[in-house]
Amino acid sequence: MTKIEKKQLVVEEIYQDLDEATLVVFSDYRGLNVEEMTELRSKLRVPGVEIKVLKNTMLRFALQKAGCDDAAAQINGPNAVVFSKEDPVMPSKVLSEFAKTHKNLEIKFGILEGQTINAEKIKNLADLPPREILIAQVIGTMQAPISSFANVLNANLTGLVRTLDQIREQKAS
Repeated sequence: MTKIEKKQLVVEEIYQDLDEATLVVFSDYRGLNVEEMTELRSKLRVPGVEIKVLKNTMLRFALQKAGCDDAAAQINGPNAVVFSKEDPVMPSKVLSEFAKTHKNLEIKFGILEGQTINAEKIKNLADLPPREILIAQVIGTMQAPISSFANVLNANLTGLVRTLDQIREQKAS
């Protein structure tokens, strides 16, 4: 296999990662030592999330192939790229918390479901509650009108039963 073919395979692998990811975060890791990078990797070690240090040229080619030309134009300096295939909130939280305690990690920008987003939006995403809590909140919101309607119907029936009971008591006396 020639050198060009190997590079094409690397670009194709990065493209596949970009295509499968719901969130991709680009960060500058200059100044982090080996222990700190290992700590970051271990915090991001969950199913569906991986962190890679990629060559800018290969990354640009893959981004252009994926149709993210605006993201490709922002690639400069060393990049640690986090790919999340499932939950976009958890990796955002981990990176934001890590960046607060390690000033050498700078979140540059990201790609959320095909749209380029800035570092501020990634931090806003990190402030969201976990997916399970959001689902529970939506279900609770959907359930509230049904519960209220059932309570209104129940109140009418309860009132009718009380009225009939009072009529029965009056006739018995």
